[in-house]
Amino acid sequence: MRHRIDHRVFDRPSAHRTAMFRNMVTSLLEVERIETTVEKAKDLRRIAEKMITLGKKGGLANLRRALRTVKSKEVAKKMFGPLAERYRDRPGGYTRIIKTGRRLGDGAHMAIIELVDTAPLAPRKVKEKGEANKPEKQEKSETRRPEKDKIKKPDKEKAKKTMKADKSKKQDAPKKKAKAGTKKSGQA
Repeated sequence: MRHRIDHRVFDRPSAHRTAMFRNMVTSLLEVERIETTVEKAKDLRRIAEKMITLGKKGGLANLRRALRTVKSKEVAKKMFGPLAERYRDRPGGYTRIIKTGRRLGDGAHMAIIELVDTAPLAPRKVKEKGEANKPEKQEKSETRRPEKDKIKKPDKEKAKKTMKADKSKKQDAPKKKAKAGTKKSGQA
C-alpha cells in the first residue's frame, strides 16, 4: 500500500534526485516548456508551482528561499518579475502536462510540461474546405546543372573489352620460379 508516501524515488540517491529536479525546474522556468517522462513531470509540477508562488509573494526572504532550488539568478529575476506579473490573478495551476506517447528507446511514457499562458508551439496552417484532400502542387523548374552535361557515362562495351585485355595479360605473363639453390640461414 502507498500510505503516506510523499514522492517518487526514481531509483536515485536523494542528492542525485534533488539535483535533477533543481536542474529541471530551472530549465522549465527559463524556457517555459520541457519534455520529460510523465512521472518526472508530475513530481516537477509540485516544485515549479511552489517556486512561482514564492515569486508572486515577493520579498528578500522568498528570493533567498527560491535561490535554494533555482540554480540561476537570471531565472530567479524572471520568477520575481514577468512570471509573478503573469500569474498575479491566478490562484494556482501554473503548469500543464501534455502526454506525448512513448519513447522509442525504452518505451517510457513521455510528456511535455509547460507553463500555462505561454505561446503555442507553432501555428498550424488551416486548410480551407475545398483544399482538405488536395496535395500542394509545386512548380517544376527546368534548371540544369552544367556539371551534369559535362560528365559522360562510360560505355559498357569498352569497359568489358578492357577487362578482357587485362585478364589475358595476366594469363600470358610468365610465372617466376623460385631459386632452389639460395639459402639465407648460412647453412651449407
